[in-house]
Amino acid sequence: MSNTPGVLKKAKRLRSTLLEDPSTIDKPWVAVKDPFLRISYWLTWGIAFLGIAGSAIRCYFGYKSVLMLDGNLCPVLDEEFNTDTDTVFGTNSNWFREVELGGYGNGEFEMTTSSSNNSYVQNGYLYLTPTLTADEIGQSNVMNGYTYNLTDCTYNVTNPATLPGSSTASATGTTFDATAYYQSCGAVSNSTSGTIINPVQSARISTRNSASIRYGKVEVRAKLPRGDWLWPAIWMLPVNNTYGAWPLSGEIDIMESRGNGRTYPGQGINYVRGSLNWGPLPFLNAVAKTFGWWTQRRTDYGEGFHTYTLEWDSSFLRIYTDSRLNYMLDLNFNEPFFSRGDFPTVVENGTAPIVLTNPWVNGTNATPFDQPFYLIINLAVGSTNGWFPDNMGDKPWLDGSSDAMKNFALAQDQWYPTWGSDGEEKSLVVDYVKMWQLC
Repeated sequence: MSNTPGVLKKAKRLRSTLLEDPSTIDKPWVAVKDPFLRISYWLTWGIAFLGIAGSAIRCYFGYKSVLMLDGNLCPVLDEEFNTDTDTVFGTNSNWFREVELGGYGNGEFEMTTSSSNNSYVQNGYLYLTPTLTADEIGQSNVMNGYTYNLTDCTYNVTNPATLPGSSTASATGTTFDATAYYQSCGAVSNSTSGTIINPVQSARISTRNSASIRYGKVEVRAKLPRGDWLWPAIWMLPVNNTYGAWPLSGEIDIMESRGNGRTYPGQGINYVRGSLNWGPLPFLNAVAKTFGWWTQRRTDYGEGFHTYTLEWDSSFLRIYTDSRLNYMLDLNFNEPFFSRGDFPTVVENGTAPIVLTNPWVNGTNATPFDQPFYLIINLAVGSTNGWFPDNMGDKPWLDGSSDAMKNFALAQDQWYPTWGSDGEEKSLVVDYVKMWQLC
């Protein structure tokens, strides 16, 4: 083989792009069009259009589904507390102080009084303030050896009944319950039996003698109290128990809360709740089917004032705070309440089975919430009805214990410091109350 090296070819010199026509831009994708590009183009815009159209349709039907009060609203009550305490609670005033110590059916630990220590007006605000009974009668008397009588007890007014031998019976056909009267108007402390005088005094006021509405609107602006086991409420009861005793004639809870702190596992001061109580029997209260709540995530309802509102007519009921968007309960009366309750056909009344009948059979879909209701504002303390669940938040009593109130009182060093050092922190403070009747 020859060892002579091969002849190398000279590489072609690259053409400078500076010599090319600058007006000519190379577009290789134009030569052969990709059909998927056009498909993706229209698909993108099509999906965007469907999203916008779907959102618009959802907003429209969402707006249409929110029921509004249809008709004029006529003012029934407009209270801004710009006068003094004696005027607000005086003769022929808007507000009636309810005075009892029987627990109001909830096993509450406070007694409600007519004292200006517990309900008063100051600087244009109404205050409902809890105080210690020991400040009046001494701690030893609260626990033992004392008889306490509420001389201005209002049980006969709030629970009208036919009084034996009375020519001025407050209600015809209702038997006077002497035992309930004495339990509501007086108490005896006895260390042997474990009974004590209610350890806290507070207030409960209502418009039962002045203002009520059947359909309309209620608006209350208030700041809630802070303190363990405080139970503020703004709510309504029927003027007449048209369909029977509670809960047959209904109850409307515009706002309920707990004064316990934000870390309380049973929903504390950063939660407010709205609900309806109703049922054919006291032990068949169907409140669990008609309640809801709203919460403050960064603060609580004791930080400042909030507005609590009820809107209500024959077709719906809505309860909200500050804005209609912040609703606790939005209920459409689209079926009878007896059907809504899904109650059993037969129930046990403690002694024998009974066939359950519909107490609202001749009513409407709104029954029993189709009658006049009046407004109540109160500040309760503790209870044995389950509002404060057992074994939650270091609760110092058990609901089923006969010594529940006593155990609560014995734990005063735990809960009383949480009420704050002045009256402002532990008070339910109300700025104004407004009621309108649908007319």
